Amino acid sequence: MSTMKDFLMTNCSRVLMYEGLPGYGKSQVLMEIEYLASQHENHRAVAIALTKISFHQNFYTIQILMANVLGLDTCKHYKERQTNLQNRVKTLLDEKFHCLLNDIFHVQFPVSREMSRMSKIRKQKQLEALFMKILEQTVREERIIFIIDEAQFVDGTSWAFIEKLIRSMPIFIVMSLAPFSEVPCAAANAIMKNRNTTYITLGTMQPQEIRDKVCVDLSVSSIPRELDSYLVEGSCGIPYYCEELLKNLDHHRVLLFQQAETEQKANVNWNNMFKHSVRPTDDMQLFTSISEGQKEVCYLVSGVRLNNLSPPASLKEISLVQLDSMSLSHQMLVRCAAIIGLTFTTELLFEILPCWNMKMMIKALATLVESNVFDCFRSSKDLQLALKQNVPTFEVHYRSLALKLKEGLTYGEEEELREMEGEVVECQILRFCRPIMQKTAYELWLKDQKKVLHLKCARFLEESAHRCNHCRNVDFIPYHHFIVDIRLNTLDMDTVKRIVTSQGFKIDEEEVIFSKSELPRKYKFPENLSITEIREKILHFFDNVILKMKSSPNDIIPLESCQCKELLQIVILPLAQHFVALEENNKALYYFLELASAYLILGDNYNAYMYLGEGERLLKSLTNEDSWSQTFEYATFYSLKAEVCFNMGQMVLAKKMLRKALKLLNRMFPCNLLTLTFQLHVEKNRLSHFMNQHTQEGSVPGKKLAQLYLQASCFSLLWRIYSLNFFFHYKYYGHLAAMMEMNTSLETQNDFQIIKAYLDFSLYHHLAGYQGVWFKYEILVMEQLLNLPLKGEAIEIMAYTADTLGHIKFLMGHLDLAIELGSRAHRMWSLLRNPNKYQMVLCRLSKPLFLKSRYKHLVQVLGWLWDLSVTEEDIFSKAFFYFVCLDIMLYSGFIYRTFEECLEFIHHNEDNRILKFQSGLLLGLYSCIAVWYARLQEWDNFNKFSDRAKNLVTRRTPTVLYYEGISRYMEGQVLHLQKQIEEQAENAQDSGVEILKALETLVAQNTTGPVFYPRLYHLMAYVCILMGDGHSCDFFLNTALELSETHGNLLEKCWLSMSKEWWYSASELTGDQWLQTVLSLPSWDKIVSGNVTLQDVQKNKYLMRVNILDNPF
Repeated sequence: MSTMKDFLMTNCSRVLMYEGLPGYGKSQVLMEIEYLASQHENHRAVAIALTKISFHQNFYTIQILMANVLGLDTCKHYKERQTNLQNRVKTLLDEKFHCLLNDIFHVQFPVSREMSRMSKIRKQKQLEALFMKILEQTVREERIIFIIDEAQFVDGTSWAFIEKLIRSMPIFIVMSLAPFSEVPCAAANAIMKNRNTTYITLGTMQPQEIRDKVCVDLSVSSIPRELDSYLVEGSCGIPYYCEELLKNLDHHRVLLFQQAETEQKANVNWNNMFKHSVRPTDDMQLFTSISEGQKEVCYLVSGVRLNNLSPPASLKEISLVQLDSMSLSHQMLVRCAAIIGLTFTTELLFEILPCWNMKMMIKALATLVESNVFDCFRSSKDLQLALKQNVPTFEVHYRSLALKLKEGLTYGEEEELREMEGEVVECQILRFCRPIMQKTAYELWLKDQKKVLHLKCARFLEESAHRCNHCRNVDFIPYHHFIVDIRLNTLDMDTVKRIVTSQGFKIDEEEVIFSKSELPRKYKFPENLSITEIREKILHFFDNVILKMKSSPNDIIPLESCQCKELLQIVILPLAQHFVALEENNKALYYFLELASAYLILGDNYNAYMYLGEGERLLKSLTNEDSWSQTFEYATFYSLKAEVCFNMGQMVLAKKMLRKALKLLNRMFPCNLLTLTFQLHVEKNRLSHFMNQHTQEGSVPGKKLAQLYLQASCFSLLWRIYSLNFFFHYKYYGHLAAMMEMNTSLETQNDFQIIKAYLDFSLYHHLAGYQGVWFKYEILVMEQLLNLPLKGEAIEIMAYTADTLGHIKFLMGHLDLAIELGSRAHRMWSLLRNPNKYQMVLCRLSKPLFLKSRYKHLVQVLGWLWDLSVTEEDIFSKAFFYFVCLDIMLYSGFIYRTFEECLEFIHHNEDNRILKFQSGLLLGLYSCIAVWYARLQEWDNFNKFSDRAKNLVTRRTPTVLYYEGISRYMEGQVLHLQKQIEEQAENAQDSGVEILKALETLVAQNTTGPVFYPRLYHLMAYVCILMGDGHSCDFFLNTALELSETHGNLLEKCWLSMSKEWWYSASELTGDQWLQTVLSLPSWDKIVSGNVTLQDVQKNKYLMRVNILDNPF
C-alpha cells in the first residue's frame, strides 16, 4: 500500500513484484489489490493472468493488456471490436495503417500497399509507438494500474515494452511471479533493479497465522491443538496446502462443530485432561463468530488420528510430479528417506541405501537440498528452532545486490553445489521440506519392501535407544530392559565383554562395588557436634567436591553435555514407529513408555500424555496377559499416568492410578484403617531392620531392581498426594507411603536411590513437624555421601543432594543456608553440563536471593538463566525468568525487564504446550499481571488475567511454583475485595469471608513449608482490616513479622513494616499512588551506576489502601 501511495503522490511509475512458489497466495494478493484499486474514483485496474504458452507468443502480454485498456475484452464480435478500435485510433494512426492491428486484435481492416511492404521490425516499432500514444492519452484521463498474474510467463518483447513504459509515463504495475526457471531477459532484470521497483519474496504463513486463517475459514472461535499442529506441520505454512488439508479432513468427516460451552472442571478424566483448544489472535476474533452468544468451536471426531490419514490427492499429485522430474537415483534416495520418517540422519540413510557409497549419497543429498526437497540442520536445536518459525515474507533489493556482484566474483553452479555438499557433510540431521512428499514417497513401496527397510532401520537405531553417554546409557525407566526382551540384535554376555574389551574400555571394579552399596561404611558424624559445626562441615564437604571437580576435570567432568532430549526425536520415537510398522507391538510399547518417562523428566506433560496414549492403544492389542513383562508394562503405564495426573493437579485420578500400579507390582496399599494400622506396624519393623543392618547380602537382580524402583516412585508420589488433604487419618496414609518408599529404596542397595529416599523422608518429616527425625535423615545422607568415591555417578549424587537440601531449607525458611547450598549446587551442575538440572538449580536459587533482597547476586543468576534459555531454546527457563522480573517490579521496586516485555512474552507463549500443561508457572505469570492491573485499578484488564489464572487454580499440586502462583492470585483477589468494599457491593462481606477461609486453608495444609506464611498472613491481615476486624489484623500482622524475622525474609519484613506503619497512621492515600510509583521505578542499570540507592528502592512498595469509614484505627 505504501508503494501505491508513493505512486499517487509523486506521479511517477511504480512497480510492485511479488515472487512466490505455487500455492503461496500470490493470486489472492493481486485480487485484493485489484479490489482496493477499484474502490477509488478515477482509478482503473487492468488485470490479466498468463499461462505457460504466453511465454512463447511474441508481444502477447502487451496485446492482452491493451485489449483491456481499449475495452475490446467485452466485445462480442470482431465488427464491434473493429468499430471501437477505429473510433479510438483514428486521430492517432493514419487509416492506411489500421490493418497493423488485424493480427493483434483479430479484426479485418483492409491491408494497404504501404503496410504490405513494411518489415517486421518496423511494424513492431509502429505498433509500440501507437500503444504508447494510447496509454499517454489514457493516463491523462485516469490512473492506470496494470495487474499481471504469473508474470514469469511474460515474453521478452513485452518485458522490453514495459521497461520503456515505466520510463515514459506514470503507471503502476503489480506483478506476481514464480521464481524464474532460467536467467530472465535483460529488460526483466532492468525492471527488477529499477529504483522504483519494490520486489517482495512471499514467505510462508507463521504458525499463528495458520491458526487465524483456519478459524476464519471455518468461522469458529477455536480449534483443537491436534488440528492446529497437524495443519502447521502438514501445510508448511503454504496457504493452498492448508486449504487442501482442511478440505480433505472435511471429506473424511473428522471435523465437528458445536456451540461453545463453559468448562466443566468437575468432570475431568484421563481422556479429556489435555483437551485444549487454541484461539486466533485478538485481531481475528471479529471475523470468527457472529456474536458472543453464537460462538462455535471445532472438535475432532473421537478416536481419529490425523497423521494416519492419507494426504489429499491434489497434494500427492504435486509431490508425484516433483518425484517424476528427478533422476532414478534421486527418486530411490527420497523413497528410502521416506521409510525412515519425516526427520532422519545421514548415518541411518546410508545404512539402508542399496549399493551406495558415501560420496554418492552426499552429492545426491546436496542436489536435493538445493532443490528444496530436504532441509539440513547441524543439530536438533537448529531443527527445533526452524520448526517454530516459517520463512517470513521479505523485500529483495536487486539494485543493491547487482552493485555488490560487480564488486565480487559470482559463483557458478558447480561451486554452489560443492559448497552445499560441504554443508551436508557438516549437518547430521535432514528433514523433508514438505511432509506430503514423505507420505507420498512412502506409499510407493510395496508392503514387503517396507517391512525389510523398517527392520533395517530398527536394527540400526536400537543401538542408541537409551539415555546419552553423559547419562551412562541407562534406561529412562530404571532397569526397564531387564524386564522386557526388546532386542533385535541379541548377543551373549561373552560377546558383549569381548566387544567392550576390543574398544579399549575396562570395567571399573570400584564403580561396580559402589553401585551395589557394598563399600564398607566408615565415616560417622560425631554425636557431640553442634548444629553450626555440622552446617560448616556440610558446606566444607561440598566446597571440597567442587575443588576436586575443577582440579581433575578429565576424570570427573563429562566431555559433552546431556544429549537425551535430542535422542528422543532422532532415535527413540522413530524406533517406536518402526516397530509399530513391523507390528512388533510389545517392542513399540517399550519405547513409547520410555518416551513418556523421558518427557516427564524434561517437564513436558503434554508429550508424555500423547505417548502414553500411543502406549495404551498398544497395550490393548497385547494378548499374553499372564506374562510378568506385560504385567510390569501395565504397572509402568499406570505409574506414568499417575505422574501426569499429579503434575496436572488431578490428585484423585493420580491416587487411583498409583494404587493400580502397586497392585500389579504385588505391593497393595491399604484402603481402610484396619489394614493401615497393620501395615504401619510391618513397615516400622522393616525400617528398623534395614537401618540396623550393617552388611548387604549379595547384589539385587536387574528384574527385582526394576520392580523396586517403580514401587519407590509410586510411594514417593503417594505421600505427597496424601499431604494435600488435612483430614486426620490421611496423615497416617502419608506416613505409611513415605516409610514404604524408604524401605523399598533401602532394598535396592543403590546409593543414589537410598539418598533420594533419605531426602524425601527428611522432607516429609519437615512438613509434618517432626524436628528430630528429619535432622537424623539429613545426617544419614551426609554420612552416605562422605563414604562415596569422588567419581562417576557419585558426583551427580552430591550435586543432587546439595540442590535438594538447599530446596528443603528454602521451604523451611532457612534462607541463608538455602543460598549457601544452592550456590554450591549451581557450581556443581554447571560443571556437570546437564541443562535440565542446571536450569532447575538456577530457578531454585533465585527465590531465596529474592526474599533476602540480595539483588546483585539475583541479577547475576537471572543473567545465567537467560543465557541458558537462549542457548537451549528452553521455554520453561525463559518463563521463569519473566516471572522473577514481574516479582521484582511488584515487590522489589525496580525494573530489570519492562512490564511491556513481560506481557508480550505471555501473549506469545501462553499456548505453549509445556507452559499450558505445567502447574504453577503460568498461574504465577497471569496472577502477577492481574495484581499489576489491580494496583493500577484497571479492572477490565485485571478481570481478563484473573479469569485466566482462575482456570489454573484447580490444578493444586504440592510444589513451590504452585504456591508462588496461588499466593499472587490470592493477592489479586484481596485487592479486588478492597474495590468491592469501597463500592459497597452487596456480596463484599461474603467474598471477604471466602477469601479469608481460602488463605487459612493454604496455611493449614502445610504442603510446601512455612516460607510462604509471611505473605499469606500479610494478606489475611489486610482482609481483616478491610472487614473491620482490628484484633485479628494485629495478630496476623505480628505473626507475619515474627516469621519474616526468623527466616531472615527482608523483602516481606520491609513490606510488612511499611503496611503496619501505614495502617496505624491517619494519613490518606491517593488513588493513583501506584501509578506514580510505577512511573518512577528505576532500572537496574541506574542502581548499578549509583544514581539510585537500594535504600531508596526499598521505599517503592505498594501500600494497600485502607479507606473505609468503619476503620477501627
